[in-house]
Amino acid sequence: MDRQRFGREGENKAVRFLEKSGYKVLTRNFRSKLGEIDIVAIDHNTLVFVEVKTRRDSNHGYPEEAVTPRKLRSIIKTGEYYKLLNPQTPELLRIDVVAIDGEEVRLLKNVSQ
Repeated sequence: MDRQRFGREGENKAVRFLEKSGYKVLTRNFRSKLGEIDIVAIDHNTLVFVEVKTRRDSNHGYPEEAVTPRKLRSIIKTGEYYKLLNPQTPELLRIDVVAIDGEEVRLLKNVSQ
């Protein structure tokens, strides 16, 4: 399976997981010149920018380990731009990571701190 298809399937699995967890998914793959956000959702009264990381196995480390400080800075900048374009969304902001390791799905909330 090619990387794009594998990543897309991981994002599909993440969306299903988030929706079952009560998140309302607003958009997927939001892109701007500042960067990309895999999933934008609302969790209760919080606008959440979700990074999805998928691995076939843990031979190369855990998926969440691939979310670097540089990636977080990119998500923050892109998220601020998204919020500017969508002022009606909640004021509280958060970054979560959905880590998919084979069949296991983990949600890490508020990873930007």
